[in-house]
Amino acid sequence: MKVLFVVSEFAPWVKTGGLADVAQGLPQALTELGHDVRVLLPAYGSILDRSLKIKKVDRWQDATSPIDYQLLSSSYGEVKVWLVDTPSFRALEGNPYHNQRGEMHADCAQQFNLLSRVAASIAGGQTRMRWRPQIVHCNDWQSALTPVWMLLKRVNVASLFTIHNLHYQGRFPSQTLEYLNLPWWLYHADALEYHGDLSFIKGGLVFADKINTVSPTYAKEICTAAHGQGLDGLLLHRQDDLVGVLNGIDTNIWDPSTDPLITATYSAKDMTGKQQCKSALQQIFSLPIECDTPVLGLIARLVPQKGIDILLSALPEMLSQGVQVVILGSGESYLQQQLTELAQQYNRQMGVHIGFSEELAHQIEAGADIFLMPSRFEPCGLNQMYSMRYGTIPIVSACGGLIDSVTDVNAKSSKATGFIVHALTPTALHQKTAQAIEMYHQKDKWQQLVRRAMKQDFSWKQAAKQYEKLYQNSINSLKTW
Repeated sequence: MKVLFVVSEFAPWVKTGGLADVAQGLPQALTELGHDVRVLLPAYGSILDRSLKIKKVDRWQDATSPIDYQLLSSSYGEVKVWLVDTPSFRALEGNPYHNQRGEMHADCAQQFNLLSRVAASIAGGQTRMRWRPQIVHCNDWQSALTPVWMLLKRVNVASLFTIHNLHYQGRFPSQTLEYLNLPWWLYHADALEYHGDLSFIKGGLVFADKINTVSPTYAKEICTAAHGQGLDGLLLHRQDDLVGVLNGIDTNIWDPSTDPLITATYSAKDMTGKQQCKSALQQIFSLPIECDTPVLGLIARLVPQKGIDILLSALPEMLSQGVQVVILGSGESYLQQQLTELAQQYNRQMGVHIGFSEELAHQIEAGADIFLMPSRFEPCGLNQMYSMRYGTIPIVSACGGLIDSVTDVNAKSSKATGFIVHALTPTALHQKTAQAIEMYHQKDKWQQLVRRAMKQDFSWKQAAKQYEKLYQNSINSLKTW
């Protein structure tokens, strides 16, 4: 099957979150299953600055746009990657969406509209490219206008739209519609209008042949007022076309038996190296090296969605139980400040690193005993899967992909892989942590739990097989003109 995978970031070239990991892992798994996948993303300057083998494969000007652009070709592993190259993409500073001051790029709407237009042109054979897809797979609001442009260009190819996080919708002032050369008939409640704004994400939700999100539970949650971000009515209307597919992880990158970023390698059969990783982690955060003290880790954006405010309220009680806590992340300045101040107060028990480091993320996954994910909502989550693979037991809230991937100790003790907080409050989080610490000190039970967690299969191969079926369903449901 020929698949055009349209996305705004791609690990390890450009990454702000889990979307980049999916963009690398899923196409790789589909390629290994024999499919012909091309990833399409912008040619950011940060990508072109890398020492990549890149060649120009096409150059043209869309009749609906005054912008000249060219298509570049590269690869990552077995995955073929096409890069949409324009001077404005090259010139972006900061991340793909925000500048270094945290402000959205002024031409953000134009840039991602361009990405969608190029995708539609490729799908419709309206370029000099000989390759044409059987399915166009677009991801999140940044490529959600692709099905819209496919409609406008009369491209009769199936489309799938994946919601990675409904919270981010790509909303812009209504006048942006004309600026993007989109017809005004699209500006109504049954198309791209949303409370007086232009909504990019509605392009995918309304016009894609099929929709999916990144876990079965999240697919149900977003059809409710509590989690639908104002779009639950539309999602209920399209419920028959909506499914949830749990993300996978790259088990080659996240493998404690071969990981080059950790102090010592280990496996479920020989856990010796994990203790060395723990001691190294304690040293990195300037904490006392105590092998019997449970180390709790957290890697997250420091924002309310991730439950950081709840964690802050629970931490004093948690620390009173004699644990150590290490945190890696960045986000809201007030949360960063509160965590930093608490770490200074408990400097022998707590360490905080503001920012992100891939190496440190691996070291936390390998060196911690317990991993905290008290998210208010979590479409899928990847860190709980990384943690289990590294024998680091997750404590998660009962939402989205967390509840789809972790089996609670209380629910099925013979199949348990972690601890689930069913009512997310500071008290409940503290109580569940206390339960985990109690089991940690029961070494035989804890080692059984650790080894069971490490044996879970979260490889992309499982998810890719479900996407195969979803692609075929999208093709079968395509309405021909």
